[in-house]
Amino acid sequence: MPALTKSLPKYRKNRASGQAVVTIAGIDYYLGPHRSVTSRREYDRLISEWLARGRTGASTADAVPKVVEVLAAYWRYAKGYYPTPNGKLGSELWAIRVALRFVRTLYADQPADQFGPLALKVVREKMVEAGFARSTVNTSVGRIRRAFRWAASEQLIPAAVSQALATVDGLRAGKTKAREPEPIRPVEDAAVEATLPNVSPVVAAMIRLQRFTGMRPGEVCLVRPCDVDRSGDIWHYRPATHKTQHRGRERVVFLGPQAQEVLRPYLLREATAYCFSPAESEARRRADLHAERKTPLSYGNRPGTNRRRKPARTVGDKYTTTSYARAIARGCELTWPAPDGADDESRLAWNSKHRWTPNQLRHAAATAIRREFGLEAAQIALGHAGADVTQVYAERDLAKGAEVARRIG
Repeated sequence: MPALTKSLPKYRKNRASGQAVVTIAGIDYYLGPHRSVTSRREYDRLISEWLARGRTGASTADAVPKVVEVLAAYWRYAKGYYPTPNGKLGSELWAIRVALRFVRTLYADQPADQFGPLALKVVREKMVEAGFARSTVNTSVGRIRRAFRWAASEQLIPAAVSQALATVDGLRAGKTKAREPEPIRPVEDAAVEATLPNVSPVVAAMIRLQRFTGMRPGEVCLVRPCDVDRSGDIWHYRPATHKTQHRGRERVVFLGPQAQEVLRPYLLREATAYCFSPAESEARRRADLHAERKTPLSYGNRPGTNRRRKPARTVGDKYTTTSYARAIARGCELTWPAPDGADDESRLAWNSKHRWTPNQLRHAAATAIRREFGLEAAQIALGHAGADVTQVYAERDLAKGAEVARRIG
């Protein structure tokens, strides 16, 4: 018979002692005289704490859960805390899953109160061996510390465990074997223009729009007519969901004349439909292939007759950040094909040199805005809460330093 996971532990009488008792996670809790007000209150308290912990385990005063139980409880909490658009895991949830996987692989059956700084350093070293960049290792370790800090706040583990893990410092540049990540540089406009003919018109419009506005790749994918305020000369686009939404911040993307010209044809649809649709892009591609067809319709397959009735994968109604980046990568491959006869290593080096990503468009826009209007304007356009974050995206204008040296040096 299957376990009833949605039922509550029952309030019942222990015949031998005459007391009320409830069993939670295999542990009996005696509540006082049966049917007394005191026992009812104690029962309500224990059940409330058990529900608050996500129906897992007992408090640290009675038992300490295993590491795998703590990770499972935090994962359930994280899925409710971080946004899951269309029921799919967002980027932060994927990163949390990857970080917790290292802990689960090494320490799943160990009591959670024994997971200390040395264990965290072992996990960190495994990430380095897996080829993670130093910054990725540091952020992953931070997510692990966050998981155990949450467990301490829920009284699943002693607070001393979280405090001990906080003593583990992040890896420093030049002091570790972890590889240093390559900084993301702005993409040159010439490279963007060279790539545009080798992507679909829909993706080309997304590229142009992102370059003009500096919005995030995910924000480009989510544009809908209902989210764009066209009442003024400068349009305001407010994404339905965005990166800092869970912090209570509003995101406004300002659309000028050039961005409006790019977006206008894609607004002629239902208010809640996504402007940039892979289905439309695929339909246009098939129409272009049909227009170039040389075989008469009386021979071979007619359009639509050779399609699967129930394909394993279907074209979605909007682009994701992954499919958007993949479309740009394919355009780069067509623009700069790898040399014939190149082996896998040289081909990989060639692709890394001749490819650019959607995030580089954001960096390029940030650099141009900072150069023309200053750091504060770039901060507002990019939707950053602090200017220190904007400086990561906006490259400094070295020409200004050269001009200073030319005049006073």
